[in-house]
Amino acid sequence: MADLQLPRGDRTVDLNADLGEGFGIWRLGDDEALLDVVTSANVACGFHAGDPSTMQRICRLAAGRGVAIGAQVGYRDLAGFGRRRIDIDPAELTADVLYQLGALDGFARAAGARVRYVKPHGALYNTAADDPDQAGAVVAAVAAYDPSLPLLGLPGSALAAAAGAAGVSFVAEGFADRAYTPEGRLVPRSVEGSVRHDPAEVVAQAVRMVRDRSVLATDGSVVGLSVSSVCVHGDTPGAVALARAVRAALAEIADLAPFA
Repeated sequence: MADLQLPRGDRTVDLNADLGEGFGIWRLGDDEALLDVVTSANVACGFHAGDPSTMQRICRLAAGRGVAIGAQVGYRDLAGFGRRRIDIDPAELTADVLYQLGALDGFARAAGARVRYVKPHGALYNTAADDPDQAGAVVAAVAAYDPSLPLLGLPGSALAAAAGAAGVSFVAEGFADRAYTPEGRLVPRSVEGSVRHDPAEVVAQAVRMVRDRSVLATDGSVVGLSVSSVCVHGDTPGAVALARAVRAALAEIADLAPFA
């Protein structure tokens, strides 16, 4: 698809990353450096990673920098970092998501801010993209807590459909550092090459998503992908340098600002 030649001011995009994914004395990624780059922070809420002290610290840092705070909710799976699918009763999943959302919002409000959106993490993110029951359970928690909170996820997903049915705002997200299938889904992490590390490839994919509203799938096909937020994972090697490179490239074609 050719460049749409829109004036730069007509394009606004959010840049997000997963933060606060350590636990106890263990730290994962450089949260402080990433908070100087991103416009939105997906903060782990204690189920797949994170703990009260970490949540409090990240909320304070994000609030001080004007970075939007998002609740990154996941399965109760610290050992597996939330990257293992769990077959869970939808009502129980709704309660788990509601618990995480309320906990992070408490820390955000104590820091003078608030949770401004919700994003599922890892296996829950991918499961909710195709499983209507789990997608509905996540949406039910958001609607019960604050139906004005947007949900961040894959475009064309079951989560997007469930949000629309419940009157919850949905924001389409693209991943600069993940490979895509021809169906527009993320290639499973168990597959070699599912996570991109080459800075040139990562930057090119981010720019293409925003400029051309598309992404190249693993088979070389072009998949339409209109997104309002671009994610760079905070736990990948060289994450800060990648995020800076992506931000610099996006700033040349769009205004960077939180979507929420």
